[in-house]
Amino acid sequence: MNDSRTARLYRMVMDEHICPYGLKSKYLLEREGFTVEDHHLTTRDQTEAFKEKHEVDTTPQTFINGERIGGYDALRIYFDKDKPEEERSGTSYQPVIALFAMTFLMALGAAFVATGTWFTVLTVEWFVAFSMCVLAYLKLRDIESFSTMFLNYDLLAQKWVRYGYLYPFGEGMAGVLMIAGVGMWLAIPVALFIGTIGAVSVFHAVYVQQRELKCACVGGDSNVPLGFISLTENLFMVGMALWMSYKQFAG
Repeated sequence: MNDSRTARLYRMVMDEHICPYGLKSKYLLEREGFTVEDHHLTTRDQTEAFKEKHEVDTTPQTFINGERIGGYDALRIYFDKDKPEEERSGTSYQPVIALFAMTFLMALGAAFVATGTWFTVLTVEWFVAFSMCVLAYLKLRDIESFSTMFLNYDLLAQKWVRYGYLYPFGEGMAGVLMIAGVGMWLAIPVALFIGTIGAVSVFHAVYVQQRELKCACVGGDSNVPLGFISLTENLFMVGMALWMSYKQFAG
């Protein structure tokens, strides 16, 4: 990277369209301490002429010290925010980390409202139940895509395809009932069944067959690798079912 602290940015700014990647490029440059010469492309003809002149297919385009860096993705690579595409693994745990962090914070807030205490047994119960509901929602956004990815590793779905369509409904229903604390006669066996099948399937695919697959846990467009996180999700579901069973009998 050179030492120039001035960048020229060419981006589309029209009455009917302001390029979001142009805005993000400007923000990134300023965050990195650059003074931005912000050149607006205000018409389609002007944009096409710019692309033809510089032999590029897209805008925005950033130039630093006379060198064309490229669009927003190229700019992120230039500042070491991302790796080049050929060096990327294609998988990420970010979706599940974000999901579980949010559901844990939701559980903390809900437990405080209900009991006046941030962390109790109820916090853990709601964390698992909230997670089940959110995971079910992500699967139901595109159930066809989810069921296709699910068939790659789930042992029951491979024998009975319809199970891949029923799974998110069962997961969501069990989560809602556990949040409400009702219908445990239904929520417990459903969570125990799908959690056990899921845990066995993940263990078989990852640790026995040693296959490298993407997990359908956060939906069919997931880039989360199938492995420990997926196994833990299912074991949490099994543990929740067993805990709820204990509470029912102990009560």
